[in-house]
Amino acid sequence: MTSWFDNLADSILDGGVITEEQAVAILATADADLLALVAAGSRLRRTHFGMTIKLNYLVNLKSGLCPESCSYCSQALGSAAPILKYSWLKTEEAVKQADFGIRGGASRVCLVASGRGPGNRDVERVNDIVTRLKDDHHDLEVCACLGILKDGQAESLEEAGVDAYNHNINTAESFHDTIVKSHTYADRTNTVAKAKTAGLSPCSGLIVGMGESDEQVVEALFALRELDSDSIPINFLVPFDGTPMEGQWNLTPAQCLRIVVTARFVCPDKEIRLAGGREIHLRSLQAQALHVANSIFLGDYLTAEGQAAEDDIALIRDNGFTIIGQEKGPDGTQTPTIRARGAGTEQGANA
Repeated sequence: MTSWFDNLADSILDGGVITEEQAVAILATADADLLALVAAGSRLRRTHFGMTIKLNYLVNLKSGLCPESCSYCSQALGSAAPILKYSWLKTEEAVKQADFGIRGGASRVCLVASGRGPGNRDVERVNDIVTRLKDDHHDLEVCACLGILKDGQAESLEEAGVDAYNHNINTAESFHDTIVKSHTYADRTNTVAKAKTAGLSPCSGLIVGMGESDEQVVEALFALRELDSDSIPINFLVPFDGTPMEGQWNLTPAQCLRIVVTARFVCPDKEIRLAGGREIHLRSLQAQALHVANSIFLGDYLTAEGQAAEDDIALIRDNGFTIIGQEKGPDGTQTPTIRARGAGTEQGANA
């Protein structure tokens, strides 16, 4: 029997749009209907992205030492989380770390630095790294994530070859001041707008599991649609010990999957990325989520460990997907690089 969300998928494929009420109803779907819901969402995914997966790789250029008060973040001011803290990586080290991910199959490298926002010297550092990466890998996409941008900085990044700029709204405007007070929701949306105006592809997503309501998850997703974010990372809160959100395990795998499906219905033609916390929260439902999302991070996150690249690649292959930009070997297989550790340690990257 055809379900209402099958009919909704038909409507969206015909040019219609989902309403906020329908999106809230998707988040309330019964567990017994979960696979049917995924099947409906996967039709939207396949229409726009086929059976491809984009692999993204994070390089943490600067870890910790952040003056912002974001209560979910292990790098924030006042956090006692036991994380690595280091200032800017040198260009050579940043390029080396990026190369681990590229060899593992990543077609986009995300250069991330903690802090409220970059100074002009910081932008120059990133531009130097980007120039090196683009010289070595002409088809590589580079996304910068440096915080709140000042006038002219987005243009400088674009001129250096940066393709995209990430600045997550993180949550609904109605919930924003609950999680951070050192900057405003408008600071975030204004930075996304600056990036887009400068010709950078806007990348903005959210974090779920912070105590927000279903209605606020939907509010955030509709805001991302309004911002016209090309790439939408969905992060699942990792409640680090030593942060104000320590011990807040508010998500179930099924609810995480419903959130991913809802994002696909709200933004059917946008890149939906499974980001931080996916391994912890989706667990055995990661495979189902890939049939709705079309992008994942390979390897580690900023301060949290991801699963091994061999497991990521196996997950992708076992579900019949093709990795964008990854070369096949002579036997037709795709062989990932073995992961090691990452930036800020004496060990190699876990990619």
